[in-house]
Amino acid sequence: MTRTDVIVAGGGPVGLVAAIRARLAGFEATVLEPHDGDLDKACGEGLMPVALESLAEIGVAPAGMDIAGFRYTDGRRSVEHRLSGSPGRGVRRTTLHSALRARAAEVGVVVESARVDAIVQDDASVSAGGVTGSWLLACDGLHSSVSRLLGLDLPIPRRGRRFGLRRHFRVAPWSDLVEVHWSPDAEAYITPVASDTVGVAVMGPRGTDFRSALAAMPELADRIGTAEPASTLRGAGPFGYRTRHRTAGRVMLVGDSSGYVDSLTGEGLRVGFAQADAAVRAALQGSPALYEREWHRVTRDVRRLTTGLVTAATSPVRPAIVPAAAALPGVFGFVVERLAR
Repeated sequence: MTRTDVIVAGGGPVGLVAAIRARLAGFEATVLEPHDGDLDKACGEGLMPVALESLAEIGVAPAGMDIAGFRYTDGRRSVEHRLSGSPGRGVRRTTLHSALRARAAEVGVVVESARVDAIVQDDASVSAGGVTGSWLLACDGLHSSVSRLLGLDLPIPRRGRRFGLRRHFRVAPWSDLVEVHWSPDAEAYITPVASDTVGVAVMGPRGTDFRSALAAMPELADRIGTAEPASTLRGAGPFGYRTRHRTAGRVMLVGDSSGYVDSLTGEGLRVGFAQADAAVRAALQGSPALYEREWHRVTRDVRRLTTGLVTAATSPVRPAIVPAAAALPGVFGFVVERLAR
């Protein structure tokens, strides 16, 4: 049995950030990740300013395209807000993962090809995937196996379940904003990620067809036109994942494994990075209870604002979202700023 200080289950962006922060705090850190290479995921790929600041703190600066703000449109009305202060950045998930893997290797993070299928812990240690440590940070994402093994996950309500699809297209970005195109049933999030590439992430109910969703958004369909796909179509979901608690003994749930709301403005990694920081600080102080308190603090705005937006997006008031945002641009800007920072 290999020994370490901090075991990190999951080698995605949040898991690697947690492992790097653990090493920089003086811990030995071992990541358990069954997949090789740079990991990809169906997501919007927008990094908010505070997420970039968090990455800079650990010595990571991934290449991408500046994001100046957000624009919502339903084809008839639109509203946009440009971020005050520094911009965000659109970054391909594989580019972000590559930069984090390189930094993790540089600071001495150990990566083991292993899957967590059992957890054993006592008052002083926790074991998983052939490794024993003082702490286990579960960063294994949506529908976490660690959360399930510990009985911390809650059933996902069937009503309002949503799914995501994402593909890149070889076309020059036409805006420095993340555009959100609304149709009666779905939204498409357009993120510039390179000088010749945009990412298109579609979110909607089960059975949403990617091409049909784009066809229902004429402005976007005209922009994409016959552009060559630059990646394969990926899917994810259902979203709306919840947990009973974020800690169990010497285990802390971090990132999507701790609970997930399908974000409308790209703040998921911002919150995940903040949770990783909080979990490492809690480990330093030997206090999982501290992490539970910090989790509530760093997720408060997302849980309140984003949950309200998602609830509206899956309700009869959905058609009024963009008109209301256009009529109240100050409120729209407040929500964007609050979630971005």
